[in-house]
Amino acid sequence: MADARKLTALRLTGGHRTLAERSFATLHEAIVTGLLAPGERLPIEELAEVLEMSPMPIREALRQLDSVGLVENIPHRGARVTELSIDDLQEVYDARLALEPLTVRHAAERFTAEEATAARARLEEHVKAYRSRDLRLIWSTHTAFHFALYEGAHSRWMTRLIKPLWETSERYRFAMLPVRMNLDQRRLEHERILEACAGHEPEFAATELHNHLARTANLIANAMGAPDLFELLDTVASFAPALAAGIPPTASSERVVDAP
Repeated sequence: MADARKLTALRLTGGHRTLAERSFATLHEAIVTGLLAPGERLPIEELAEVLEMSPMPIREALRQLDSVGLVENIPHRGARVTELSIDDLQEVYDARLALEPLTVRHAAERFTAEEATAARARLEEHVKAYRSRDLRLIWSTHTAFHFALYEGAHSRWMTRLIKPLWETSERYRFAMLPVRMNLDQRRLEHERILEACAGHEPEFAATELHNHLARTANLIANAMGAPDLFELLDTVASFAPALAAGIPPTASSERVVDAP
């Protein structure tokens, strides 16, 4: 690890019951946000010294990070941050495009008024975070908004399956896409998905989310020097609540510069 001292800014002291939880949260955030770079070595003794704990919780945290694909434990060489690659990006988004539109389709069938209100609050928090340009806050509020939608599916398994894929793909966003302030377009896409869930329009919600994810994957692939990986679906045009709210359909061919 090039400079373990850079982790001192991420020492997390509250909200974690055990040292293993604290070390996991700190390393997890450092990897997702790119503070620990792809391929970077993770020497246990060094990490233990910087995070001011024994090696045991560090080992446990690295095992957990390995289980969600963020760390590789290499025999006789130790742990390192998992590399980024086009093949991995495609696999991750293949899985996300299979799971997340299906989940949001179920959410749109079951969404309650209370869940819609909570999701709108999460979206407002994300918009404020984006204006602040605080990467950590942008990441946490973006995650909170999307999972407020997915939890509306009331599924025991979907969010558990989505979470590790989400965390891996967030690494690509931080590494490849700069923070840009096309806030109106970001909010528009999020609002359309949210209002489709609130209006019980499952096909519209699933199509919009598919395109939302596909655009992002294509932008990341382009930033890595590869062509588009995924095609966009034709937008469902008959969503009365969205049109009444003044949220126009997003053309399937439109390229969004900073989609999450």
